[in-house]
Amino acid sequence: MVYRARVELLYLLGFSLDLVNMFIGTVAYPAIAAELHASVSQLAWIGNAYMLGLTLVIPLGHWLAARIGERRVLCLSLALFTVGALLAGTAPSIAWLIAWRLLQGLGGGLLIPVGQAAAYRECPPADRARLTTRIMAVALLVPALSPTLGGLLVEWGSWRGVLLISVPLAVVALVLAACWLHPSVPASAPALDRRGLLLGGVGLSLLLVALSLLAEPAQRMSGAALLVGAALVLSGYARSARRTTHPVLHWSLLRHAGLRVAMLVYLLVPGTFIGVQLVATLLLHRQGYGPAAIGGFMLPWAIASACAIATARHGLTRIGARPLLSAGMGCQAVGIALLTGAQSGHPVLPVVAFALMGLGGSLCSSSAQTLAFQGLADTDLLPGSALWNLNRQLSFCLAAALLACVLGALSAVQPERAFALTLLLASSMTLLPLLPLWRLPAASLSPSASSP
Repeated sequence: MVYRARVELLYLLGFSLDLVNMFIGTVAYPAIAAELHASVSQLAWIGNAYMLGLTLVIPLGHWLAARIGERRVLCLSLALFTVGALLAGTAPSIAWLIAWRLLQGLGGGLLIPVGQAAAYRECPPADRARLTTRIMAVALLVPALSPTLGGLLVEWGSWRGVLLISVPLAVVALVLAACWLHPSVPASAPALDRRGLLLGGVGLSLLLVALSLLAEPAQRMSGAALLVGAALVLSGYARSARRTTHPVLHWSLLRHAGLRVAMLVYLLVPGTFIGVQLVATLLLHRQGYGPAAIGGFMLPWAIASACAIATARHGLTRIGARPLLSAGMGCQAVGIALLTGAQSGHPVLPVVAFALMGLGGSLCSSSAQTLAFQGLADTDLLPGSALWNLNRQLSFCLAAALLACVLGALSAVQPERAFALTLLLASSMTLLPLLPLWRLPAASLSPSASSP
């Protein structure tokens, strides 16, 4: 196997590990809640802690790769990821489970940006479209199959198998990375923006903790106080980034309208779907659906997603990003709203709802990624990729935390309508990027450039 194919395979394996850990665990939440006596907000933190760990270390990828080399970064990342997955799968309590998921996320956070940069660097420009197609295939298949596999693992054994399934895959990836990757010579790296890294990490952590506490009636005052604290810390981070020559993240790239709107779309469309998965899983479990059946609803999502990816690939050059993104938001919003009518013993409506969410979400994610990078210069692609991946992880964190918070709060005051109102809020969130999208100038929506 040529070196280029080895690097690509490693990246796709690392990408698969990341997706498995985001999508496979949701169907296990009812079993985890029963065994570990976890609340809705604590269940949300099983995913949030993993994604928070990813988010905190993504900005370090470029700096670490320059300091110690890509092979060492990837091997260290995979080793820490493996240890975190093993400890999470054997956690004795919900608190330890959340802690080990954070460790697992810290380990896996460097797999995507560093692996992505290496794969595209080794791939000739003429073949990068094919590489992107393979990446999208992984992004489609893994989320579709993971919940079904997770449901079977829960029904045949225990929820712990859902977390431990990553361990052998991570060990294989670690061995391959150590044997296949060429050692790279460390290069000169700019000074690390320690203040920005600290302020950004603390601010994001406070924000997610605040959303979690707001879902608990007895902790709402503490949650509100932490929310104010998070806003202050993140404001300080924004001021610090403007005055820093080499900020940990190049926020100045948001001057590109296409990148800015694409990040908002990803935050509120695919990100909202992650939160909807949590709410829908708890709702369908309450109505008597088993873990395998709940996971099986991702299959129509996958079929519709495949249609959306093919449509976006050809439609971008013919009609542009704006109609595709608008249609995608509309489909997902309708699909989420349909879940409010789901009933026990009538799976047709959830099937249609998940199919619409798959069609809409993939139309948006495929089109948004093209829109995000088409206006960037070559020198901005690497920092732009870091910003894009950070937003990708952040979108999965914030939407899930927000919807879990809303569901927890509504369950205390309107238990009969809590699920329906939460889903209607999620449906509305999906439509929010429509206004900035339609205000974009036509030049920034040109389909001539391709995503990196």
